Amino acid sequence: MSNTLNDALNSQTARLVFIGAGNMASSIIGGLVSHGYPAQLITATDRNSDQLEQLAQQTGINTSTDNSAAAANADAIILAVKPQVMADVATPLKPVIADNKPLIISIAAGITVDNLLNWMGNNLPIIRTMPNTPALVQTGATGLYANATVSEQQKTLADTVFSAIGLASWFDQESDLDAVVAISGSGPAYFFMMMEAMEEAGVKLGLSAESARELTLQTALGAAKLAQSSDVSPAELRRRVTSPGGTTEQAIQRFEEGGLRELVDTALQAASKRSKELAG
Repeated sequence: MSNTLNDALNSQTARLVFIGAGNMASSIIGGLVSHGYPAQLITATDRNSDQLEQLAQQTGINTSTDNSAAAANADAIILAVKPQVMADVATPLKPVIADNKPLIISIAAGITVDNLLNWMGNNLPIIRTMPNTPALVQTGATGLYANATVSEQQKTLADTVFSAIGLASWFDQESDLDAVVAISGSGPAYFFMMMEAMEEAGVKLGLSAESARELTLQTALGAAKLAQSSDVSPAELRRRVTSPGGTTEQAIQRFEEGGLRELVDTALQAASKRSKELAG
């Protein structure tokens, strides 16, 4: 975590209310608090009082089972509930936020800005986000889109919040989030599947399951870190480790012959299409 971000988190005075205290909300809260965001400025609500108690003990934040009461004085409300219950959760907040019009941030897939405006009232500043599961270990990638009502100060707040759990990347068009879903939202599963396949192949080659798993995970971690820290493209990194006539070349040729690139393209197109369908 950079000193600049730490300073930004420490200097915040915005009152944040998380509606929903599941894994993603808990991860965001944990990232914020661990890097200096004042715990007394954060409130989480949920129907599960045991979950709230555990979160309060871990982070020192405020908790409540009353969404409306918590939202009444919020500067930003983070809607962190499942898409299928979002309307039921968001609609009762409409009269509570009518006057102060706090920033509304949604982390629910398939819920559009227009959906939220219909449920919560017009002229609200709304940011739609698409975080991914590595946020649970503060290495997430989050795509963000803000409607025209969001101020620069509010964008800075959202950027600070999501930078606490990894990369925060802004997009000018809400439709771009369908591509974000396809690449980073669903993306961890693609890499998990590759890891799974490599582990299985390693066992067939004679390694123990433990060794195959250990080597696969460390290799995935190392490749990602190397690519992230390098000033050249992944394509160039691949070329550099693919010696002519060597073992890597043999494997890469099989991937190319099997149509790996075309398969990845088809898969991501399908994920993006499904994201559009879910958004209606």
